Amino acid sequence: MIPSSLDLSNRRIDLRLAGVANGLTLSTLAADGVAWLGAAPSALFSVTVDGRHYDATSLTLEQVTEDTSTEGVRHITLAFSGPGFTVTAHLKTYADTALIEVWQEIRNHGDAPIRIERIDSLDLNLAPVDGSLFHYTGNWGSEFEPHRRRLEGSIRLESRSGRSSKGDHPWFALSNPAGHVLSASVAWSGNWALRFDPLAAGGWRLSGGVNDWAFFKDLAPGTAMETAPVVLVLGPDLNTVSQAYARVGRQHWYPTTSVSAKVPVEWNHWWPYEDAEINETVFAQNVARAEPMGFEVCTLDAGWFGPSDAGTFWEHYRGDWHQVNEGRFPSGLRALGDQVHARGMKFGVWCEIEGLGVEAQVARDHPEYVALRDGERVGCVCFGNPAVQEWAYQTLRRLIVGYGADWIKLDYNLDAGAGCNRTDHGHGAGDGHFEHINGYYATIERVRRDFPEVVLQACSSGGLRIDLGLARRTDMTFLSDPDWPVHDLQLFWGASTMLAPNVLLHWTYSQWRNLNPPPYQTFDPHDPAVTRKVWDYLCRISMLNVFGLSQKLPDLPAWLAQRSVEQIALYKKHVRRFVKEADLYRLTDQPRRSGEGERWVAFQYSLPDRSEHLLFVFRLPGAEPARAIRLQGLEPERLYTIGGFEGEPTRQALGRDLMTNGLPFSDLLEEDSALLKLA
Repeated sequence: MIPSSLDLSNRRIDLRLAGVANGLTLSTLAADGVAWLGAAPSALFSVTVDGRHYDATSLTLEQVTEDTSTEGVRHITLAFSGPGFTVTAHLKTYADTALIEVWQEIRNHGDAPIRIERIDSLDLNLAPVDGSLFHYTGNWGSEFEPHRRRLEGSIRLESRSGRSSKGDHPWFALSNPAGHVLSASVAWSGNWALRFDPLAAGGWRLSGGVNDWAFFKDLAPGTAMETAPVVLVLGPDLNTVSQAYARVGRQHWYPTTSVSAKVPVEWNHWWPYEDAEINETVFAQNVARAEPMGFEVCTLDAGWFGPSDAGTFWEHYRGDWHQVNEGRFPSGLRALGDQVHARGMKFGVWCEIEGLGVEAQVARDHPEYVALRDGERVGCVCFGNPAVQEWAYQTLRRLIVGYGADWIKLDYNLDAGAGCNRTDHGHGAGDGHFEHINGYYATIERVRRDFPEVVLQACSSGGLRIDLGLARRTDMTFLSDPDWPVHDLQLFWGASTMLAPNVLLHWTYSQWRNLNPPPYQTFDPHDPAVTRKVWDYLCRISMLNVFGLSQKLPDLPAWLAQRSVEQIALYKKHVRRFVKEADLYRLTDQPRRSGEGERWVAFQYSLPDRSEHLLFVFRLPGAEPARAIRLQGLEPERLYTIGGFEGEPTRQALGRDLMTNGLPFSDLLEEDSALLKLA
């Protein structure tokens, strides 16, 4: 018997499904006393098949099942039938969070192909609200740029670049006048859309999933497709919503290895050397310095592959991963990996496995690998082709087995747009990029299964493919190519609204050899203005997440190298356990790289049992001389002892005073910081 309603309540969320004719609708969606749905019933999902719109109200509900075999997860499956096809709708809730995840499987049970033209994994009718919509845009060097607007008229957030966070970011937060938040994120690494359309009776229709722009998929009889998951989170404020994303991510989504679980300290060669000055001698010299400094991973970035010519430009030969540039690395990469391992560290290797350079031999040897749109190269191989998936797997396997890589930095430096539309290698004319993403996911999942201890790091021209889809398949994601301090703080503030800090990687202010850096990318370790306080400020910004440096280690001034040793040791002993497991509170508004916005920036980490807290405070250029920072989530009547980690004097204060009046700071200079523990 099919129930007419289904109560998925826990202490944070009330979610009700109600029967309507033969279908099912979402009738109540509430948390913290706030109901978000309007009077018109919500369809849960919708799909356009052969030009006709279907949703949960117009399909026949055949069966409802529930699976609670995974601790803390309720997985509801709703089976619907339609004319010649079925839809299996999946809905998950997670214990102690107001977080819901939805996706569907569509299967052709007919005798003829059907065409899927639009698939909205989420389709809700929201109540009328004088709401404020908060979201981000991103481009190279300007990731997580905030935008706030009134919710009025039709609004469409989307990506059409082929990269999930270039353009709009696949996340939003909608606030009502009381500050309560409804947030959603599309867990998809390609083109996606989230739409707000006004309803005639008031309120808005919220729909989203894979972008219907330049998309259609022809399903042959007996075949099926899965839609992109959409995650919905409710909460009384943005910090609570962000903590729900992070808690569920850590417990249920993010993969880990024994290395990534440590939240390791990484050195990467790229910015001070690029591919112009890197070679095996230079790399070995840095490895020799990295070990006594406390680094745990040494990563060889681009420049190791291609023809054996020291002048080879990396971008032109992407795809020729079978060639090691012997002009730079005459002993091969295995010798480098052995040197890193001999010093007790892990060996990282960069690879843009999807990219295809204009000079790549692999395109001539295997033209069937090449992604084409209307006969022109897209700039990548097409993972919609099963042969490409096998080639890519064997390539990554060679990096691991042949070269000893423990960590692979997976980059993606191109805009594929609507992707490949050739029809001779495994997908149709309208779903090339959709199947490229699915094929890429399948490939890295296979690598993960066969080599579960290898760290997979995501990167895309810095931070242009940051999403919950890739976060479920990689250990961490890189936030941006530039890494000057205010930019870093803007990035971390934004990225942590959706992802936990332990899956975010960014380096301390790098010294670039690049001849055309961003205007503020001017770090020089030999500049007299770089004092101990300034270097601490720079290091502590990177300590907010996975900590790394991209510097010429042998050339660092002795005092700065020694201070780096001390900061790395402090991070490993005291900080990274908070990064790994604590809830994060943003105590101030988002700073802006432009010089606008908040000039005092503070973050609080609180262990799950609330026994200890860690406070980072930064005074940026242009900030007023003093600020009281109000903390959150403390026990009002508890007397807290507040102190640093390097002999600073301690003080005490009641939790209620710290939350109401704040902790005063009046002795920090511009580009100065404080790192304090409360227990």
